[in-house]
Amino acid sequence: MSAWQVRRLAGALGGEVRGVDLAAASAADIKAIEALLLEHLVLFFPGQNLTIDQHVEFGRRFGVLEGHPNLKNPFTQHNELFELAASHGGVADEWHTDITFQEQPALLSVLKMVKCPPTGGDTMWASLYAAYDELSAPMRELCDGLTALHDAAPHNRPDKMAVHPVVRVHPLTGKRALYVNEHFTRRIVEMNATESDVLLRYLTKWVANPRFTVRYHWTAGTIAMWDNRCTQHFVLNDFVGERIIQRVTVMGDAPRGVAPPRWEPWVRPGPLSAASRHDRQLHQWLTRRTKGEGEA
Repeated sequence: MSAWQVRRLAGALGGEVRGVDLAAASAADIKAIEALLLEHLVLFFPGQNLTIDQHVEFGRRFGVLEGHPNLKNPFTQHNELFELAASHGGVADEWHTDITFQEQPALLSVLKMVKCPPTGGDTMWASLYAAYDELSAPMRELCDGLTALHDAAPHNRPDKMAVHPVVRVHPLTGKRALYVNEHFTRRIVEMNATESDVLLRYLTKWVANPRFTVRYHWTAGTIAMWDNRCTQHFVLNDFVGERIIQRVTVMGDAPRGVAPPRWEPWVRPGPLSAASRHDRQLHQWLTRRTKGEGEA
């Protein structure tokens, strides 16, 4: 690692690493990368040009891999690799943390930029540590005691849902992260629909504050990896032409909150037929929980 060059990219997060061959990474190299990831939250390794098999094998060094639960690859068939191609509508242009609609969301993502346009198509990441830390003390205290419902509606699977703490404690650093996102988070479980809409709208926009972010301009062959327990990301849909990425996903554990929720789930009074979609979703999730069915 002494020959590696590590450059900090922004105040909140982001590091670019040169001088390492990921295809030939030793056990010591993997440990060093894990330490750098805890420090920088998202890492970029330009000029790697890994093959698909090398990419998948590198991802396996960090844990068990899982393909995307809902979306199919447009070009490359591989059950442990997920592909997004702009020509097939594959632009993730909402702030999100990967697959938070699962009971055990992604721990780590490893992305290869296969093909990128000459201009545009950058990706932004946000530090959820910074987003939490800069909330006011009363807002932090409120969020510490709440949970939120996440679903896979963007993938046409609103029935696939999970509930996670609004503030997640990272199992390795012990730091608190604001764990809601505009793409998958639907409502605050302990609040009524109107209150939930107001708070979620505020928190999901707050995460995108420029002070908490880093923006990266891609070159083909770059490998990026990020910690899904404490980051969100967003693709800028400002380009013309083809943009193809391939990603492997290391699966994680169930998010742990600061403490158990401070309040009971909010249940809408009156007939369910008059409820909003998100109220009905919450009722459905509560019913599943009572029956011990867990995630759909």
